[in-house]
Amino acid sequence: MKFLDEAKIYVKSGDGGAGCVSFRREKFIEFGGPDGGDGGRGGDIIVEAQDNLNTLIDFRYHQHFKAERGHHGKGAHRTGADGKNITIKVPVGTQIFYEDKETLLSDFTTPGQKLTLCRGGIGGRGNAQFKSSTNQAPRRADKGLPGEELWIWLRLKLIADAGLVGLPNAGKSTFLAATTRAKPKIAGYPFTTLAPQLGVVRVDSYEFVLADIPGLIEGAHTGVGLGTRFLGHIERCRVLLHLIDATQEDVVKSYQCIREELFHYGHALEEKTEIVALTKCDALTAENIQEKMATLQQVCPYQIMTISAITGFHMTECLRELYKAIIPHNQQQAL
Repeated sequence: MKFLDEAKIYVKSGDGGAGCVSFRREKFIEFGGPDGGDGGRGGDIIVEAQDNLNTLIDFRYHQHFKAERGHHGKGAHRTGADGKNITIKVPVGTQIFYEDKETLLSDFTTPGQKLTLCRGGIGGRGNAQFKSSTNQAPRRADKGLPGEELWIWLRLKLIADAGLVGLPNAGKSTFLAATTRAKPKIAGYPFTTLAPQLGVVRVDSYEFVLADIPGLIEGAHTGVGLGTRFLGHIERCRVLLHLIDATQEDVVKSYQCIREELFHYGHALEEKTEIVALTKCDALTAENIQEKMATLQQVCPYQIMTISAITGFHMTECLRELYKAIIPHNQQQAL
């Protein structure tokens, strides 16, 4: 399934049905009077969050949603049927913006959360509603009110407990594949992940959701490479795991580059709890690893871990540290 985290759609609720002009015509009833019924209410546009969805790809092929209009009223005081509602199902973590892409309408953070985005128009009154002592045979009926219509933007921000950040080829996809059942693309040549990936991590008797976003490069906040488009997917994460390729010549530059991009992106990403880990340590000697750690520790205020997703070196310890950072929010027992 292709990943899409932003889509623009058109929604319109149903118009109200028109009222009816009708008079009672029966044998032996000389003055039947008006009996026109009211029109039915138009259908609503409802948005509902679903926990079994993780992409907005469906909205690439279906972009217009129009609810059914209310049915017209009929004689014998019969009210028209209401129009059917339309329920638009979106992934948990979806935000709805007005067409200006700045005004937030709603943020769906829990499964089953609903929002009536556009209410259907009210049905018009039939001529029976206008009968009075001075107007006993009204020939007036109202038209139904029109429904509401909007162009809106859907923006998906995946909900995960922990997020992976780092330069391309820092080992994020390998880490995700080694700790979850997710199957991101992994190859023996340099490339970068093009779409966020989610996986469920199991450590000891606990579970949490881990998100891998495409790698950042220097200048991403100005639009270089994939830019910072996917950083929104880790805004909801409680802890970040910053992976640094230990085989690189300058690990300090790698670390500072990512910190710089997080700072420029904003949304308090640079203030989140962070765990720093040197990856691919199976390719280095113990002396080289210690040297890299000492160099990095001069600019990094966090404790640095050394891991290898290929051999499993210190992987369990790293996952436990991640979970400990999540525990206060989940209100679970300490490891």
